[in-house]
Amino acid sequence: MTEEILVNVTPRETRVAVVENGMLQELHIERGWSRGVVGNIHKGRVQRVMPGMQAAFVDIGLERAAFLHAADIVRPTPVGNGEGEEAALPPAPTRPIAELLREGQEIIVQVVKDPIGTKGARLTTQLSIPSRYLVLLPRNRVVGVSARIEDEFERQRLKAIVSQLTPPDIGHGYIIRTNAEGQPEEQLAEDVAYLSRAWALIEERSRTARVGERVYEDLSLPLRAVRDLMRRDVEKVKVDSRETCDRLRAFAAQYMPGLDEKIEHYGGARPIFDLYGVEDEIQRALDKQVPLKSGGYLVIDQTEAMTTVDINTGSFLGQRNLEETVYRTNLEAAQSVARQLRLRNLGGIIIIDFIDMTDAEHKRQVLRQLEKALARDHAKTTVYDFSPLGLVEMTRKRTTESLERQLSEPCHECGGRGMLKTPETVTYEIFRDIVRQVRQFDAQRLLVIASPKVVMRITEEESAAVAELEEFLGKSIRFQGDEQYAQEQFDVVLL
Repeated sequence: MTEEILVNVTPRETRVAVVENGMLQELHIERGWSRGVVGNIHKGRVQRVMPGMQAAFVDIGLERAAFLHAADIVRPTPVGNGEGEEAALPPAPTRPIAELLREGQEIIVQVVKDPIGTKGARLTTQLSIPSRYLVLLPRNRVVGVSARIEDEFERQRLKAIVSQLTPPDIGHGYIIRTNAEGQPEEQLAEDVAYLSRAWALIEERSRTARVGERVYEDLSLPLRAVRDLMRRDVEKVKVDSRETCDRLRAFAAQYMPGLDEKIEHYGGARPIFDLYGVEDEIQRALDKQVPLKSGGYLVIDQTEAMTTVDINTGSFLGQRNLEETVYRTNLEAAQSVARQLRLRNLGGIIIIDFIDMTDAEHKRQVLRQLEKALARDHAKTTVYDFSPLGLVEMTRKRTTESLERQLSEPCHECGGRGMLKTPETVTYEIFRDIVRQVRQFDAQRLLVIASPKVVMRITEEESAAVAELEEFLGKSIRFQGDEQYAQEQFDVVLL
């Protein structure tokens, strides 16, 4: 499998695309005026403690107060045994929020979720500072290893190295990231030193910062992409900005020796995203319907509560029998669903409605295909077995807005419903409003202003009804079309 990372830089927007075998798999966007805040550490002040929700709202200098749950407030952790293993003690139960925080209290917090929709940012006091191979866990003695490193010998080797590099008296823990697999002790030692310096600076700034100030900011998108997405099997990182390319090379040379050679400047006349077909893929990622090569298709609906994915056979007829046709369509759909979730950055609860299958083995194979396709996803996913209704429920960790909500806004005409009232429905609403206005106010003539489409329907198809209404009310009614009016908008003016 070939994998490339494309970095497109413009004055106010940076985009990073992950392309595998020529197909867009991930898209990350950062705009100058709305840069994400996940990973940033702030000095905040508790605004309100809510015992009924076991949570508090904290002012960290953002537009909306951020949300901190009692379970995300750090408490004393068990002391390790010197080799990074947690003591065999049960986890401490979550204490009442009123015992942990008080209104007006100043507190150091880290953002774990960007503000999404109408919700404020989600916070934690369990701070973590990432580097290339490690994540520092201040005041926590645990040393953990990414579950993606499956070789037990390698897991033990890495854990032993990190445990030796961190004296017990320091009192910090680490998570060993997937990128650390196969790395020598010198590389891990450099990360430990870097994280120690970073934490010392954070502690110093925390003491002097005012409420609402940021005391630590995560790297910009291009640097984060190199740190988090660049692995040994990535063939190239192509950057269309010379300045950004030089900065990425310098960063990689310092923290990822050997990988800096894979970063190259793209100076072609054709935009880099056009060259790889990324722009077309982005447009398709905003459509509800996703075609499958077999002729079937997916229908993806994103709502506030969950995302639903419906699979249909479409024009795919198969060659043997119905069960085989359904099975083949579902196998292809499982791969496509995994890619779409990653590309569209869909998170939270996801319900997949595969086409009904009667063969239990077919169901197992489709589920395995889905899990296999999700294995390359950087976000944590959990997939459950088929429900009695034939649905697959799964979750995908969400930290930022979906691609659709980053690039789009609710329709001004329908208010985000995705449907408009028909001209016929609006016509009868106008008739009812005319009667309401005449009974309430005294006027001899009325003027109705509405969209041209609605006015055309009234004057052509409902002319008899208008005449009856005028005779019933004893009033003269005139209709005027205005291009500025949406299909559902109208005004009844008394003259």
